[in-house]
Amino acid sequence: MERGLEASARRYAAENETALIELIETLCGIPAPSHQEAQRAQFVKAWFEKNGFPDVTVDAAQNVIAPVNCTPGCEVVVFMAHTDTVFPDLTPMPLHREGDRLFCPGVGDDTANLAALMLAARYFRMQPQTADCGFLFVANSCEEGLGNLKGCRRLMQDYAGRVREVVSFDGGLGGICNKAVGSARYRVTVRTEGGHSFGAFGNRNAIHLLASMIDTLYAVKPPAEGDSKTTYNVGMIEGGTSVNTIAQEASMLFEYRSDSRACLEKMKAMFESIVAAYRSMGIEVEVVLLGERPCMGDVDPARQQALEERIAAATRAEAELTPSFHSGSTDCNIPFSLGIPAVCTGVYRGASAHTREEYIELSSLPAGFRMMLSFLLSYLT
Repeated sequence: MERGLEASARRYAAENETALIELIETLCGIPAPSHQEAQRAQFVKAWFEKNGFPDVTVDAAQNVIAPVNCTPGCEVVVFMAHTDTVFPDLTPMPLHREGDRLFCPGVGDDTANLAALMLAARYFRMQPQTADCGFLFVANSCEEGLGNLKGCRRLMQDYAGRVREVVSFDGGLGGICNKAVGSARYRVTVRTEGGHSFGAFGNRNAIHLLASMIDTLYAVKPPAEGDSKTTYNVGMIEGGTSVNTIAQEASMLFEYRSDSRACLEKMKAMFESIVAAYRSMGIEVEVVLLGERPCMGDVDPARQQALEERIAAATRAEAELTPSFHSGSTDCNIPFSLGIPAVCTGVYRGASAHTREEYIELSSLPAGFRMMLSFLLSYLT
């Protein structure tokens, strides 16, 4: 049987069940779209300081960093949860309870995990620091969408050569991401002469040409390598002026993803060849790279396995779940690409992430919080 929490940690978890829910609700009331996390970051910084953490900083990327047992130049283990939400709202989003469910856009992704990490960090800091490394508790920015992992990138840059491993708390209880899904995201704009729908009929229409390009992209068969998965998507299109105008300009947002570096390269070559084909027809096509998430680097298998076994053991012992491992696009992409062992998991059960109907099940939080505490404290035993 897996080793469980010591009595004092178990008591702390039980005593803070209500505090955890209240902190989640408070954080939900602070808008934090990607690139606009400053207000939530300041709240988190003040919370850490109020709870006895020295030397808490907010860096240029709006990462809140609370170090524990860190000395200059020491190796560090990073525990992180992101502050940003996928939603653009700059006013508080509606929050309500229905029975065991707490509803709010962003409540699970990633507010519940962030609140749990803050409370777990408070307990962790009060324990005798017996590890041979330091720890960084980080509320990081820009994980979602076109945030392009800016917060994690900055953290890995500032602590280059010192990061032993990274644990991101993001996602649901029982699922563990242990492999990076890389991606590239573009804005593609087509421009033509356009004109009046009657008087200039016959001129090329940018919407028509863009639609043709989309059709061509969707005719591509995704490449495969072993059990890898590769996908693509057009997520937004816009353009035109009015119903009686031949559109001069139309654009789309396009992305492709894969957990195989070789397949990512093939998708890039495919995309560039299609763009080149349309340009060869005398069509003006502008391509802007909006974001790029790297795939796996050369991570030491033994160190990666040891980290996976540690988080899996805590999941089995405290959540009484058999964890499932999967690939994903998370903050872990950056350390993975640098050869640093990493995992990503969460503390709640819920559904409808990235929609306005998102919710978490409050009854899942105690087990998830105990899992997090058990995992963190394993570094001190």
